[in-house]
Amino acid sequence: MERTVSVELGGRTLSLQSGKIARLAGGSAVIQYGGTVVLVAATADKRPVQKDFVPLTVDYRERTYAAGKIPGGFFKREGRPTEKETLTSRLIDRPIRPLFPKSFPYEMQVLCTVLSSDQENDADVLAMNCASAALMVSDIPFPEAIGCVRVAKIEGEFVVNPTFAQLEESSMDVVVAGTKDSILMVEGGTREIAESELIDALRF
Repeated sequence: MERTVSVELGGRTLSLQSGKIARLAGGSAVIQYGGTVVLVAATADKRPVQKDFVPLTVDYRERTYAAGKIPGGFFKREGRPTEKETLTSRLIDRPIRPLFPKSFPYEMQVLCTVLSSDQENDADVLAMNCASAALMVSDIPFPEAIGCVRVAKIEGEFVVNPTFAQLEESSMDVVVAGTKDSILMVEGGTREIAESELIDALRF
């Protein structure tokens, strides 16, 4: 069943669509923010495995074609994950993993692919929101939806999901992820701000 949901966020439209692409996966969703588009597919094995940790794999990839480029020179194809891709995979994994019980015995894969990049909006936060959506519509018993935003502070004002250009002027770059009732993860950096400013950013 095809569904689309849209919301205004930071002066731009964020839309989520499911039921159209990657329908053979357990659950999939496509998120668009500006001209940046990310596809996430989530699938779990039907056979249980005995492990003492949640068997979850998150793989985030930014394809060069997303920016309208094709690899050239000696390497004619995509290579190993970049540092940004590896760190983003961990960023997505961190708030999702604790929501599963440790006894959950089914191996899961959450595959995030950047289909298009407008070179303005970072796809990492979008991929985390889309991963939550893909898990929620899948046959995987994901307990609760999560949301994620990046918060910046420019000229004394908080900005949600700033562009790359806005981040250059910001005194903070903080990624906050959580459920409707609680914060699950905070990650980022600041330029010597007061503790109260960071708390205000989390409230924002």
